[in-house]
Amino acid sequence: METDVLIVGAGPTGLMLACQLARRGVRPLIIDRHAGPAQQTRALGVQARTLEIYQKLGIAQQAVALGKPATGANLWAEGRRTGRVPLGDAGASLSPFPYILILGQDDNERLLGEQLAKMGVEVQWNTELVALKQGPHDAIATLRSPDGSSKSLLTARWVAGCDGARSSVRTLNGIDFPGAPYEHVFYVADVVAHGPMVADEVNVYLWQDGFHLFFPMRGEHHWRIVGILPPALRDRDDIEFEDVAPSVRDEAGQALAVERCSWFSTYRIHHRHAARFRAGRSFVLGDAAHVHSPVGAQGMNTGLQDATNLAWKLAAVIRDGVDEALLDTYEDERLPIARRLLATTDQAFRVVVTDNRVAGLLRTEVIARMAAFAMRRPRVQALAFRTVSQIGIHYRESELSRSTNGLPNSAPRAGDRFPWLRVSLAAGASAVDLFEKLDDTRWQLLVIGQPAPAAQELAPDGGLEVHTIADDEANQAALARARLPAPSFYLLRPDGYIGLCGARLDAVAIARYLATWMHSPAMRG
Repeated sequence: METDVLIVGAGPTGLMLACQLARRGVRPLIIDRHAGPAQQTRALGVQARTLEIYQKLGIAQQAVALGKPATGANLWAEGRRTGRVPLGDAGASLSPFPYILILGQDDNERLLGEQLAKMGVEVQWNTELVALKQGPHDAIATLRSPDGSSKSLLTARWVAGCDGARSSVRTLNGIDFPGAPYEHVFYVADVVAHGPMVADEVNVYLWQDGFHLFFPMRGEHHWRIVGILPPALRDRDDIEFEDVAPSVRDEAGQALAVERCSWFSTYRIHHRHAARFRAGRSFVLGDAAHVHSPVGAQGMNTGLQDATNLAWKLAAVIRDGVDEALLDTYEDERLPIARRLLATTDQAFRVVVTDNRVAGLLRTEVIARMAAFAMRRPRVQALAFRTVSQIGIHYRESELSRSTNGLPNSAPRAGDRFPWLRVSLAAGASAVDLFEKLDDTRWQLLVIGQPAPAAQELAPDGGLEVHTIADDEANQAALARARLPAPSFYLLRPDGYIGLCGARLDAVAIARYLATWMHSPAMRG
């Protein structure tokens, strides 16, 4: 058997990678050692950046209809509501999805799996990777069924490990996974409950001995609670929701009434990231590359962005013959993101779980008051939304990020996600959502307030679209809000990040950039 890309693991990350490759004309083989999709999952926060990617896949509206958009996050301390992060207000001009969507990982997997099936790719369940031998041009994978009854060999040009924290791809490539488990034991509970919680929004409870998170789920009074076990319960193996209910009620208030609990589970969390994200012809993504605390609901979303970053690069190498050096930028761009994510989530987690009186007072008094004060400021609200939603992630230090001339410091920079805006692309035409307009399977050149060259002049073989945005009265407010100056130009990568930008259009610089990162070595000559 042969394939261009073997994807190991059919969780959200593996399914996203398979979808993105298939829609770019690369047919992957995706396997999973389990018998089928997960039925119960812990991850449930879908951030704005993920929904923007879902929009390009054609599943954003389905996801929103299935989930519960939470337009705010409320902070409680010692039973008092001390502040609110207004995600809807803060993100209204920053993303078409100004909220966190509460949607379980199982539903995300189902949506991605159905979309993948529509493109003619099916997951091969009950199939496990047990050996991997890499050569200069391909890798030989040994696959078997879980009962060991059969084995087969597969030749793959590239291998993507999306197979979780115990990744066989990472292990077989000898990639270190340094880190440690947290000493605390987490729990999750799906409940129907009434109480002081702000309906349809996230509620964060900080208390002297820890925290509780209440996520609104679809349905009436349906909540998912995430917390840590009280110290007295951590050595027990027979924990049920009734054991933790008193601690939840002590913090959320005696007015909290739980009608029933439909699911309860405990688990431990590690904080680790792979020492490398690439080894020869193999890559690691998602939980195979990084695991961390659930603070901020970042984990699943980070894996989905790993897949989106790698997919267009693999497709360019496989389909278009682009130099394989492009694939080095996957690790260069995504490993620093994982490092920063682990550092910030680890710090935040330690603040909310440290077991001593000083830390408890810091949580319930100092942090609560400071957060309440800061969140009254629109600039802080916008920063919080950019951070939590992941639209603020950038690759400014990447080899792919280049600038030519003259842009002000306040303007979007090379390596940034290009801002969301509604503009008119022709005189007298109605404004359009630019994110919906742009084809994310191709490179895009946006030229603002100056004449634009034809796409054929810059990329004779296709693969580039050119759009002109006039600096006129109809567009000025939107351009100003996004801090896009006129004149300027922005060359966007297929994943929506800025590759090259500048003030006055530089056709030579654009052609040179595209020759390096979009064309095959033969075409450059």
